[in-house]
Amino acid sequence: MTSNEPDAGILAIDSALSKWSQGDLIEIKKLKRPNYAYIAGVADLFLVADLDRVMTVEKAVVAAWERIPGCQSDADTRDLAEALSRKRSRVAFPDDFNRLAHKLQKRMQDKHEKSTDEGEALRALREIRVSATPAWDAEAVELIFWFVCAETDDRFQDREWHKWLDSWLKLLPASGRFSAVDGSVVTLDDMTAKEYTQSDRLDLDRLSSH
Repeated sequence: MTSNEPDAGILAIDSALSKWSQGDLIEIKKLKRPNYAYIAGVADLFLVADLDRVMTVEKAVVAAWERIPGCQSDADTRDLAEALSRKRSRVAFPDDFNRLAHKLQKRMQDKHEKSTDEGEALRALREIRVSATPAWDAEAVELIFWFVCAETDDRFQDREWHKWLDSWLKLLPASGRFSAVDGSVVTLDDMTAKEYTQSDRLDLDRLSSH
């Protein structure tokens, strides 16, 4: 991105890189932490782009840097574009929903890296989505959480998903406007296009609010 305005010079917009663990890198690649973007070209160094630390740099300075191609394929380019779009367009959940979902979010942050059956189950999830019926701003709302498994997880059928689902839903007791809370463990093939498009993705790093 450049600017040719008078006195502005020719500028580039640059994001800082930060170092993460292998587990966090996987979560960022799955778009579960939209404050960051997975960069294939530096993944072996456990570096990701920190989208909250963006700076403007003169192109003359950038030209002197050693260049490492970040995107090595069309798929990498699409993934990066999706990560950038996700950062700017994710849903702003109502404050009372943020309070309701806080315990689930914290549980998943705390357990995700553990060498336990639950940790393995969490790492097998592609994403978590939630739908609100009839609408997020209705006086009475029914919630459905979709725990979507990655298609590449070949142990999907072997996991005790009913146990983990019950455990996760217990962290989401119906209260206030949220008159009912239900959930399912699914793959993308199990969801209809309508169910997917009419639900919103739940982030792990933090919940955005109105």
